[in-house]
Amino acid sequence: MIYNDRNICILGAAISGIGAAVLAQKQGYHVFVSDSNSIKSADKLILKANEIEFEEDGHNFNRILKATEIIKSPGIPNSVDILKKAIQKGIPIISEIEFAARFTDAHKICITGSNGKTTTTLLIYHILKTAGKNVGLAGNVGKSFAMQVAEENYDYYVLEISSFQLDNMFQFKAETAILTNITPDHLDRYDYDFNKYIDSKFRITRNQTSSDIFIYNADDEVSTREIAKRNIKAKTFSFAINNDLIGDGAKANNKEIIFNINKSTFNMTLEQLALQGKHNIYNSMAGGITAKLEGIRKETIRACLNDIDQIEHRMESVGKVRGVQFINDSKATNVNSTWFALESINSRVIWIVGGVDKGNDYTSLIPLVKEKVKAIVCLGVDNSILRDVFEKYVDFMTETTIMNDAVEKAFYLGEPNDVVLLSPACASFDLFDNYEDRGKKFKRAVQDL
Repeated sequence: MIYNDRNICILGAAISGIGAAVLAQKQGYHVFVSDSNSIKSADKLILKANEIEFEEDGHNFNRILKATEIIKSPGIPNSVDILKKAIQKGIPIISEIEFAARFTDAHKICITGSNGKTTTTLLIYHILKTAGKNVGLAGNVGKSFAMQVAEENYDYYVLEISSFQLDNMFQFKAETAILTNITPDHLDRYDYDFNKYIDSKFRITRNQTSSDIFIYNADDEVSTREIAKRNIKAKTFSFAINNDLIGDGAKANNKEIIFNINKSTFNMTLEQLALQGKHNIYNSMAGGITAKLEGIRKETIRACLNDIDQIEHRMESVGKVRGVQFINDSKATNVNSTWFALESINSRVIWIVGGVDKGNDYTSLIPLVKEKVKAIVCLGVDNSILRDVFEKYVDFMTETTIMNDAVEKAFYLGEPNDVVLLSPACASFDLFDNYEDRGKKFKRAVQDL
């Protein structure tokens, strides 16, 4: 093995890591992939086919620390031993997103935020794809950004980007950046300091110039307060509900959305939106603004906001069993997402909640729980905080660590016209691989009733 200034080590062999490895190999780097867990058989075949060296079930510190650059999975915190040693040695640690952007001239539309980023990302991709744009979908949804840069030639990328990915981005620039909102989330990764999390989210504006675009939620107090304090160089557009906007953007009232982009206006009624609920009004406004700025015809934007399919794991209707409606909102991994879910339901709710607590403050949910929730089923290893906060506000509360058991308990507590809502407000890693795994097991459990 020759060690020089193009030695890259990739930590984590999931989707982003495998993509980064293939791209790095194609760009002439010496690549070594290391994963502390087992690597999936299909991923090992990709690595072998590309003649990429790898290890699994542990890290060879000496080998890793010979790298001149490390690309890490967003799920790996900088507090792990190997990264602490790399930081001490001065080895740059970057994200797959940062690395892949070096090798594409495509226009990057980047979405971040505590809530709504997946739906907004999929809406924008749907509109651009329908309009005939040559566009890829990547980041936290779709395929690996790096793998697509290695194998495709897109003119646009729509990227959902998490705070963990933003933390390890330095030269990357979003030509269009969208900030859906900022509420406390992942505080366990930010020393329980909300300001550090805010700073992470605003890295989406890093390196933007006056020729770029920044779109934000003017109803979100944290975002608007921070924007006033920061030097945002990009041209700004905002969206809001029942809020007098200054400048270009979109505004909704209780009947319609009015888009006003560069002195061109159009509207659509709320009833026309395929995705209903207050949170989806925000998502639709962000998507519509972005599409109009990319020159998409207003007729196409209206049609796409009207016909997009239901988003999996986000307020996804799973069906009815004996009059009880089941909704899969497994994507709700923080309190604010669950707040929107509960707020949008007008029936009595049996709420399935729980998982890995990320430093959550559940008190904002108490009014909605008192108003709408008749019973709570806790699905997690440690439910003590949930019990302490909510037990006094519901008639019945139980707990389990098995999805089928949670669904059965919720079903038997339900009556016709009730809603069983899986909206965990927590990460999934205590019992499931990820939120998708959790949501799919919920849907299977409903089918098994």
